[in-house]
Amino acid sequence: MSSKENYRIELRTAIRQLSDRCLYAASKWAAEQLVGIEQDPAKFTPANTRFQRGSSSIRRRFRTNEITSTPAAGVSYVSTPVMEEDDIVDGDFYLLAKSYFDCREYRRAAHALRDQNGKKSVFLRCYALYLAGEKRKEEEMIELEGPLGKSDVVNGELVSLERELSTLRKNGTIDPFGLYLYGLVLKDKGSKSLARTVLVESVNNYPWNWSAWSELQSLCTTVDILTTLNLNNHWMKDFFLASAYQELRKHNESLAKYEYLQSNFAFSNYIQAQIAKAQYSLREFEQVEAIFEDLLRNDPYRVEDMDMYSNVLYAKECFSALSYLAHRVFITDKYRPESCCIIGNYYSLKGQHEKSVVYFRRALKLNRNYLSAWTLMGHEYVEMKNTPAAVEAYRHAVDINPCDYRAWYGLGQAYEMMSMPFYALHYFKKSVFLQQNDSRLWIAMAKCYETDQLHMIEEAIKCYQRAVNCNDREAIALHQLAKLHFELERSDEAAYYYKKDLERMEAEDREGPNMVETLLFLAQYYRDQKRFEEAEVYCTRLLDYTGPEKETAKSLLRGMRMEQSGGPSMDVEHFPP
Repeated sequence: MSSKENYRIELRTAIRQLSDRCLYAASKWAAEQLVGIEQDPAKFTPANTRFQRGSSSIRRRFRTNEITSTPAAGVSYVSTPVMEEDDIVDGDFYLLAKSYFDCREYRRAAHALRDQNGKKSVFLRCYALYLAGEKRKEEEMIELEGPLGKSDVVNGELVSLERELSTLRKNGTIDPFGLYLYGLVLKDKGSKSLARTVLVESVNNYPWNWSAWSELQSLCTTVDILTTLNLNNHWMKDFFLASAYQELRKHNESLAKYEYLQSNFAFSNYIQAQIAKAQYSLREFEQVEAIFEDLLRNDPYRVEDMDMYSNVLYAKECFSALSYLAHRVFITDKYRPESCCIIGNYYSLKGQHEKSVVYFRRALKLNRNYLSAWTLMGHEYVEMKNTPAAVEAYRHAVDINPCDYRAWYGLGQAYEMMSMPFYALHYFKKSVFLQQNDSRLWIAMAKCYETDQLHMIEEAIKCYQRAVNCNDREAIALHQLAKLHFELERSDEAAYYYKKDLERMEAEDREGPNMVETLLFLAQYYRDQKRFEEAEVYCTRLLDYTGPEKETAKSLLRGMRMEQSGGPSMDVEHFPP
């Protein structure tokens, strides 16, 4: 039997078992991977399946960097036996409880199973209690602090659930689903180390519960923690590592993992979306846009991850495409946090920042932990010059995810607007620690060092050099390096960076004040060095301009010609940048 057929069998069984336990998110994830497996051509024809997109340009584009599988070559995956249901059948009471659960009557569901002892019933009873506690916690947050405020409310069921699940684990009567719930409870109580251990037990015994992998990933805040996990060698481990690498900002490693997974899950929309996320983090917006266009063609009612697509369209200022996307998600499901975020981006691009804030707030009413909404709302407040509100929004974002460099960067910008460079520098340093390959962050730090309050020019130079090494796409760092070296009277270094900047401007066919400034400096520099031929080249180029630089170039040329002919040299004023 082929590996793909094994995957199908395992996933079909997992979908049924996860759905039976009301773990709908994990069941949905498994179902998406099931249809993402390449189908048997003998069973599927172009007339009755969409899986002919295997030859699409998107698939070809991202199948170039194949890597070896996990495990190493020559080693097969350890096949995890499909979990058998326990012998105790709770029958009618379980069906009643599941019906209550599906209607979100969690306490009724738990009460219906109070005397049932089967593992399935024990899990559903405990899970219903956990969700009842979460529901009450959300209600108390709104009652005590308002829908967007802070609150110290906790789930009131955690203590009793921890006691019961801990006893079941010690007695060896807990199943992998119970271990997943136990890990969730421990995580909420702050026992992160034990939560990781319990969740590893859960996924090793039942690897198809993606919800358990997701909770485990949230507890792996460093690469060192990730490498210490004692995980079985199952194919689901590749999905986990790819997702974890992405969260830990190892985007190239994540991209390679997902490209490898495409060999078996060639039609998985989930994998396509994750590849887009990795490309987005690498700022390869053209490729990201192409992937999302392909996703929408094949899944036109998709809302998940479309907020990232809207960010790309916003960055590229694709107004019509963003307008179409906003209209599409509004018709599909306007009360999804992602939909509200997309509409917020649309109004932001139109310059209607107040309306944009309304939609970001609506997204947060639907999901107060929706990170993107907090960060984007902070950006809008910055545009509106409402820095206190921007700071509050960014602080909510870093409370949710301290590894979100965008929120730290936003805090730095807010304090920079308030002319508080010491605070701004502190937050820029946090952002650059998390995202060391982003030139924009190094440039922001450099500008802080340049302020009158700090005036640490050497430190600014180091930051601009790092920005150059990080492929400064905005072409700011080279010019600033030249100006700072000129300010420090380091003419040779200034000339070096001005020439590098000139080469880049010529390659990108850019004109403007920076070009004029660069040509003026280089003309004067080479005149002072008695390298008249090179100086004349730059002066000649300045003659094409119509401003005062043209007269300066003429004066320089006259002076050099007189000096070369043996006459008295003319003093020409140096024009600082």
